Order: sequence, then structure tokens, then C-alpha cells
Amino acid sequence: MMVLNLISKPFSANLRAALMAVLAACCTHPFLASAGDQRLTQLTHVPVSKVTQPPVGWIDFCARQPTECAGATMKVRDFVITPKRWNDLAHVNKLVNAMIKPLTDLEHWGVVEHWSYPDDGYGDCEDYVLVKRRMLIQSGWPWEVLLITVVRGNKDEGHAVLTVITDKGDYILDNQNEHILLWWETGYRFVKRQSRSDPNVWVSLGNPLRAIATATPR
Repeated sequence: MMVLNLISKPFSANLRAALMAVLAACCTHPFLASAGDQRLTQLTHVPVSKVTQPPVGWIDFCARQPTECAGATMKVRDFVITPKRWNDLAHVNKLVNAMIKPLTDLEHWGVVEHWSYPDDGYGDCEDYVLVKRRMLIQSGWPWEVLLITVVRGNKDEGHAVLTVITDKGDYILDNQNEHILLWWETGYRFVKRQSRSDPNVWVSLGNPLRAIATATPR
């Protein structure tokens, strides 16, 4: 699988150009010009609480691939989501979702939790997130706006998604949804994610359900 080989290693200039050619060959995606009703402005970003323990899967992943978890402190910035950036984001989400076949860690590796790049074309939710994050970073996106995030679904099942922090709000890239949604549109309960100042520091996320219950739908 050629594209998987491209994304499993650091990109050279030629590899990056090849990847962007693949993305450019895809169709364009509608750009969301605003985050919605002005009354929902306070909901555009996930409420952040205190520092918490990183997931075991992330700790193990970093022990195996420390260069992938460089923790240099970066300046937090407002990231403007232009039409082109939105299009690239949608391409990456759709491309990775189509390339990787879902397989649990227990079926794949014989253990409950194992974060890795899905070089063989199979992976679970965290693996989708790792690939999307890496592709975007190596395409020039700042890592501090691409945050691995732990959520829980309607049945309280654990899940991982990629939060993309922009000037229009926090958007979610999800292997279970080809559409990119604002965080409060997903229906998930947000648990914790990487800090914007250091990818190895994780922060708890406030309970959004109370805020969403008072919001006026678009």
C-alpha cells in the first residue's frame, strides 16, 4: 500500500509532494465560514480543566518511538482556518478513513492497548488519529493545534479522535465519521487531550453536556 508507506515515515520533499498530489486529486469540500449562531460562541472551544495522566497507550508509544513525541514547548497561536486549509483537513480525514481497515488492538496485537502507525493497513481509533496528526504536521500544520483527544460515546465506550483548534472553533476528525464537526456537534463526552503547550502533558476536559444543554441549536 504505497500511501501507507508514505505516511509511516518522515516525509522528504519528494514524498510530501507526492502526498499532496494524492490529496489534490480528491474533490473539494465545502468550507465552513463560521462556527454557527453567535449565541454559541462560548461553545466553540472545549472547556479545559487541570493537568491529568496521559493515556497508557501514549506513554507506551512514546517509549517505543520517542522522536514522535518531542515535547518542545511551543507558542500557542490562533490558527486561521482558510478555505484551503479546510480542504486539506477534509482530504486527510477522508483519505485516512478510507485507507485503514478497523481492527482492535486485541485482534491485531494480542493486547488491549497498543498505539502505533498502521503500516499494514489495519488499526483502531488511536492509530487513525496518529496518522492524521502526522500527515498534517508533515504537511506544515503546527502540532499545537492538532491534539489527540480521548472521548466517550453514547454507551460510555472509550474512543480517540483528533481535535483541530482553529479560530472558528475546535473541529473533530473521527474515523467513524467522514464529516468534520465542531466538538459539541459530535455527541461525545470529552475526557482529556494533549496540552497545547506540550504534547506529553495531558489535560482534563470540562463536562460539555451542561453547556450544550443550554445552547440554542443552529
